[in-house]
Amino acid sequence: MSQLRLAVLNAAHEDANTTRNFRRELDASLAEFDVTEGEVPDGFEFDGAVVTGSRSSVYWDEDWIDATKEWVGSAIDRGIPALGVCWGHQLLADVLGGTVADMGTYEVGYSPIEHDGNSRLFDGISREFTAFTSHSDEVADLPPGADPIAENEYSNHGFRKDRVFGVQFHPEYDTKTARELVHRKDLSDDRRESVLDEITAANYRDACEAKLVFDNFVEFVREVTATGPAVEADTAGCATTVGSSNDRPN
Repeated sequence: MSQLRLAVLNAAHEDANTTRNFRRELDASLAEFDVTEGEVPDGFEFDGAVVTGSRSSVYWDEDWIDATKEWVGSAIDRGIPALGVCWGHQLLADVLGGTVADMGTYEVGYSPIEHDGNSRLFDGISREFTAFTSHSDEVADLPPGADPIAENEYSNHGFRKDRVFGVQFHPEYDTKTARELVHRKDLSDDRRESVLDEITAANYRDACEAKLVFDNFVEFVREVTATGPAVEADTAGCATTVGSSNDRPN
């Protein structure tokens, strides 16, 4: 079986942990682009796209963010499946017409999250599961036509619209990544120690269940690839939808 080719839009500002984590979790041939340095793919010869987390906010006025949004929007218009994680989740929501905003608090550490039980992205994952989180922005309003598929007391933690999926939590994090993130955050001493105390082998094992979202996404991409593109660009640059029997709700 041939390997899928995925574009990984890395927005992590040269954090080596991000490259390591996504290479470990995604069973595909990866072409990585440092979007913070203005790198985006020249074209759209990919089976799928993944957008990583970032220290930035989606709504900041920065050229690299605009360029990333432009490429992602064009990829979605061409029917390329996409998965966004944390900042990537927010960027995909923004591109599709949702609203991203500061939620007025900071969620960090291993958090309980609940999915709706219907989304293929969460196949094999307990209805209530644990994942590492780190965000102060949220998808405040979902894109028109998007389905919420996961949430907790802080915010939406997952959505789907057509071939686009977003998750607010970090299924890719290992304990090294989590500890380094907590150390560089502006936290009170008490909160920092409290979160660091949560980063244990036991909690990491519990959170590993959430990594199945990567396998589920890759399998979804494989199904889409087998049926051909969902849209064809017309000469005016618009998109004409072509149906696919493998696109099922959620």
